[in-house]
Amino acid sequence: MSTPPGHVPPTGAPGTSPPPQDASLGELIGNISEDFSTLVRQEMELAKAEISQSVSKAGKGAGMFGGAGLAGYFTLLFLSLALWWALGAMIGDGDAEPALGWSALIVAVIWAVVAAVLAVTGRKEIKQAEGLPRTQETVKKIPDAVKGQDH
Repeated sequence: MSTPPGHVPPTGAPGTSPPPQDASLGELIGNISEDFSTLVRQEMELAKAEISQSVSKAGKGAGMFGGAGLAGYFTLLFLSLALWWALGAMIGDGDAEPALGWSALIVAVIWAVVAAVLAVTGRKEIKQAEGLPRTQETVKKIPDAVKGQDH
């Protein structure tokens, strides 16, 4: 691939040499400004990528918590139905069909297990959303890079 005539690659770009010793102060400041702009753009792209990944994990965890809330609602519903049938059998004259009460209790226990599994899974997903670790690390290095120190 050939370079168009009159095109000068930016300083610090891959395959370029450092600025000449006789560069003017304006050129040096221009180079620093361009390098700083590139650094800021790269940091912004890294932050966007990390935010996207973190939001995705948090969204999954929030969905699991939503599912746990729904399962908890059904647990309460079926436990209430089971209590209703049990109280009806105790208070009634003994002609109640206890199998219906027990079946409501079994369904309620199944929903309780579903709620527990979703809550544990959702909590794990939320804990895995770790923020922007790489961005934080590289942003801490910017002041040293501007001073000309390599860390």
